[in-house]
This record gives sequence, C-alpha cells and structure tokens, in this order.
Amino acid sequence: MPCPPDAPAAPGADATVIDIDDPSDPRLDDFRDLNSVDRRPDLPSGRGLVIAEGVLVVQRMLASRFIPHALLGTQRRLGELAETLAAANRPDLPYYRVDADVMAEVVGFHLNRGVLAAARRPPVLDPAALLAKARTVAVLEGVNDHENLGSIFRNAAGLGVDAVLFGPGCADPLYRRAVRVSMGHVLLVPFGRAPDWPGGLTMLREHGFTLLAMTPGPGSVPLAEAMTGAAEARVAILVGAEGPGLTETAMRAADARVRIPMSRGTDSLNVATAAALAFYERVRVGS
Repeated sequence: MPCPPDAPAAPGADATVIDIDDPSDPRLDDFRDLNSVDRRPDLPSGRGLVIAEGVLVVQRMLASRFIPHALLGTQRRLGELAETLAAANRPDLPYYRVDADVMAEVVGFHLNRGVLAAARRPPVLDPAALLAKARTVAVLEGVNDHENLGSIFRNAAGLGVDAVLFGPGCADPLYRRAVRVSMGHVLLVPFGRAPDWPGGLTMLREHGFTLLAMTPGPGSVPLAEAMTGAAEARVAILVGAEGPGLTETAMRAADARVRIPMSRGTDSLNVATAAALAFYERVRVGS
C-alpha cells in the first residue's frame, strides 16, 4: 500500500521513495514545464538536463553513461521499475512518488508514460576516440528535426552502427522528444561532434573510413553496389537534412555518392528511413 503523502522517505537498495502531493514542491523543479519553450529543464542553456520518459527509456538511462539523479513517477511505474532499480543498487536515488494529477501539473501535460528520470549532461565524447573503436558510423549534417534524429538513433542501435558523428545544423540529440523517439538509444549509442566542417570529414579518412554520401542526385551509385564494394572497409554513412539533403561541400568530400533506387516518380525517402536502409544494407553485405 502506498505511503501517505509526504511520508518519511523509504530507503532501500533500489531507490529512496519520497511521497509528494504538492506540485509546487521545489524538489520537482527538474521536471517542471517540460512543454515550455523557454523554461524546459532540458534546454542546454538552462538546467541542461537529460529527461528520460517512460519505463523502457528510464531503464536504458540507468544502463547508460547518463546517470540519473532523480525520478518522478506514479506507484504503478515504480512497481514496473522495481527489478531495474534493485539491479542498479542506487539507494541514493530519490523516486518522487506522485499521483497522475500532481505529475500533470508539474510537467505541464498529462503524461501517459507515468515516469520520468533526470540526469545531468556528461562531458561530450571525443570524436577521435569514438572513431578509433568503430567500424560503421553515421555522419549527420543539418538533421534538425528531433523526431528524425531520434529515429536515426533507434535505427543505428538496431542495425549495428557503432557511433554517430554530428556536423553542423543538427538538432539537440538530448532534447526530450529525441530521447523518447529513440526509445532511449540516444543514451546508449555513442555520439560526438566533428571538430570542424567539412574538415572533420578528413578525420574520418585518417581513421581509414570510406565515406558514402546518401543522395538521389546525379553521379550516385546504387546502395547495394556501394555497400558491396565497401564490405571489408570501415564505412561512414553521410546523411543530410530532410528536403535539401547533404550540401555539395560534404558530398565532394565523400568517396562515393550513393542512392536508394526509387520507383513511381519518388525521388527520395524520409531521412531516418533512408538511413535505416543504408544501415541494413551495411549489415547484410557484412554478415
């Protein structure tokens, strides 16, 4: 049976459960106004937090380098997380237990997923260190839609991509929507930023990568042909923004321009779908 509101904390090996019934309680500030344009706690310019939403995403945060410092959720989600929290052995981790109405008032909307976790942003990973351990990387230029970005990370996790490297103009991969759409995989697939652009692509070549630029434009070769030719190589798959795609500067820096054969007058696919096909083809020819 749940403790009464504001009952003393209940410590244990899994977490410390603290019941709160006042939505203005300052202990909940890291979860406040999640849909506010200028007050969101996950803004890099503000609190700079990473917010995991839902049981599965919280579980992946607990398994990642993003170390949560607080959870907010209902009793039902606490039960669903019990095994994960016990395995994490974080008796220092507070679980602020609230009802659905209090949670909705805090976050600014009704949260069906019923649980959130907050972590501070760790240091940015060194791109050279990422490349040293990778065989397949995704390189993004101008991918500025959070849902596309999250989908690319989910696809990368499922299809064997070792790391993601960001060029200019990309959305924040740690924005709550990107984390949610990725199903938490943005917390698990390592990513870094190119030190300059397009000069950062030279770093890929110095690490022995073959650069394949995804584009439906002229001079491109079919995806299957390009991946077969690079089956034994380390490969960097370059994808650009929805609509304009990669810049000509980025494509000139690539070893080959690669297209997905299309039919019925369609010239291209959604960027996350196109990336998934490229990742799959890489796995297929390398298996």
